[in-house]
Amino acid sequence: MAYTDDAVLAKLSALSEAADSIVTQAQWIMFHRRHADRTVQLWLQRLKDSTSHKRLNLIYLANEVAQQTKARHKEDFVVAFSPVIAEAVATAYKGASADIQNRIQRVVDVWKDREIFEKPIIEAIDTRIQEINQARGTVKAGLGGSIFGSAATIPAELAPLTTPQQNVTKLLLGMRTTANSANQEYDKLLGPNSTAPSAPVYAARLSGLLKTLAQAEGAVEQCVKARRELVLALQKVLDTNRNALVFEENQLETFVTRRMEVEDKKTEVERAIMAGLPDDEPFLSGNGLSDQPDPELERPEVEALTPPSMDSDHPEQSDSKDETESRATAIQPDKKITGTHSILGLQFKSVSTTTNGSKKRKIDDADGFPDLGEDDDIDSDVAEMLRRDSGGS
Repeated sequence: MAYTDDAVLAKLSALSEAADSIVTQAQWIMFHRRHADRTVQLWLQRLKDSTSHKRLNLIYLANEVAQQTKARHKEDFVVAFSPVIAEAVATAYKGASADIQNRIQRVVDVWKDREIFEKPIIEAIDTRIQEINQARGTVKAGLGGSIFGSAATIPAELAPLTTPQQNVTKLLLGMRTTANSANQEYDKLLGPNSTAPSAPVYAARLSGLLKTLAQAEGAVEQCVKARRELVLALQKVLDTNRNALVFEENQLETFVTRRMEVEDKKTEVERAIMAGLPDDEPFLSGNGLSDQPDPELERPEVEALTPPSMDSDHPEQSDSKDETESRATAIQPDKKITGTHSILGLQFKSVSTTTNGSKKRKIDDADGFPDLGEDDDIDSDVAEMLRRDSGGS
């Protein structure tokens, strides 16, 4: 059967859900792969005009054609399907039963796993499916979707990124198709394996190539503009998060410091409790135990006990007498003490110095004066002096 629009529409109308029917129609379409763009346009038109069940069969047909040509490295149909596949899937998915929607979702998952279409195209398909699910109040777990139900919405911080990203995705589909077509025509006319036709034909083809290149240039320019807007929005989100990060790091440092301070205070209070602080007494810093040693009290100044100097060549007996009298006076008993034992016997020693050396004498009488006689072993002049002093008093 020759390739015509009616022939293609007839093949699509005769399509059933049987595997043999899908494979047979796919082989005929792939045989006419040089008409891939026209075939895809007729396929999309038939899908929009069909019922929900027929749309699923057309999705199966597109899957068979795309996978078979991808495996054979003949990507004419993959390139042709790329600009319209997201719209086609959304058309087949919208309004379909839950069973048909699950089948369509499985086909899309296969495209993702086997990388039949490029990632931006898969993302565009998933976005359209998510929009349909959100419109009816449910969000299904699918390709890139969320499993958390309708509550899983886009965070407010990322809302400014939604529109720029959608613009880039939409423009990217058309740009890739136009760019691929322009590259193919350029290689045919000016590539290393190209052959130049006659001059009139060559001029006509070059004119057509200029138009194709101009279209590709315009598509890429629009995509670049949309991409710059997306990058600017991403930069704003990034700056906002960087500032928030600095603030949160400062907060973290503050709370770490405070936690360590409270831990030290808790340890101090527990040590004070162990040391016996009363329960009803408020805790003060002074009540707790401190790791610092207590300050040492100043020692009182003590006057040195220096004995009086004595000159052995010129002794002074009067000094010895004065010292003896002062000691006797200092140890007199208190007159107020009465009773049997009110008067205590005092006994002390006195030291006298003579020219021949030192000699100790015991004094036992209560008056504190020794009995000085001629028989005592002292100087006669000194004895006479003491008698005069005693008699005169």
